[in-house]
Amino acid sequence: MGYEFVALSLPPMVIGMLAAMACALPGNFLLLRRQSLIGDAISHVVLPGIVVAFLITGAITTLPMIFGAAGAALVAVVLIEAIRRLGKVEPGAAMGVVFTAMFAAGVLLLEQSDTSGVHLDVEHALYGNLESLIWLDAVGWSSLVDPTALAGLPPELFRMGFALLIVGALTWLFWRPLKLSTFDEGFARSLGLPTTLISLGVVVMAALAAVAAFDAVGSIIVIAMFICPPAAARLMTNRLETQIAWSLIFACASAILGYIFAGYGPLWIGASASVSAAGMIATVSGLILALAALFAPHRHA
Repeated sequence: MGYEFVALSLPPMVIGMLAAMACALPGNFLLLRRQSLIGDAISHVVLPGIVVAFLITGAITTLPMIFGAAGAALVAVVLIEAIRRLGKVEPGAAMGVVFTAMFAAGVLLLEQSDTSGVHLDVEHALYGNLESLIWLDAVGWSSLVDPTALAGLPPELFRMGFALLIVGALTWLFWRPLKLSTFDEGFARSLGLPTTLISLGVVVMAALAAVAAFDAVGSIIVIAMFICPPAAARLMTNRLETQIAWSLIFACASAILGYIFAGYGPLWIGASASVSAAGMIATVSGLILALAALFAPHRHA
């Protein structure tokens, strides 16, 4: 039992937790700035960047995928701002136009290109690769302290851990400017803070988390984690520090419970097959938000 859990369930569960926390952290600031749909947009627009990177390089490798997805996210941010300013439309409308158009372009490229020899398709883009991120070198709990076995961990684990570390470090370093510009942009501007640059930095943090998580967990979890844990946490408290702590707790709970329910939930009700871990994790995060909306202390705020 220990061998099966460590080798088959522990790595994808930890990767899901890291991805959820990396997305939830910048998601708090996007929520308070009323820009949560930017996370949705980024998670959609990375698809054409990844496909273009594959068409150029002919292989699924980490660095080209990251550069392709980051380039697509940057293009999306520029297009959203251009449409908003030149077209004089609401930010939400501009985001809707850009991310639907770019996601459709990515799906079209994906369907028309020859990806039969690699693990790159629409289902992979939506649901990710979470269940297949197993640890083949693990022989039990002792593998957690075995350097040779640890070297065989899925690379997505290190990539998501690094992304969470970067996002967390940036949040800690720029905590005061982030807090000031989020709650009172006018006051922050009067203090000489570059509010436009800070807003762009929040989007870049979100893009970094989305790009790192896209290959492992797909766009469904990314979208859910940008919105559901921060929104549920917002209903728990009026303090930003406490809200972020709650959002990370909810993100971890969604990843753990969602993965368990996806693998064992159908068996508990007599079904013979498991369901998508990504879909179940997103579902659990939505249920947590629903419970917070019904029972949280600040649900009427």
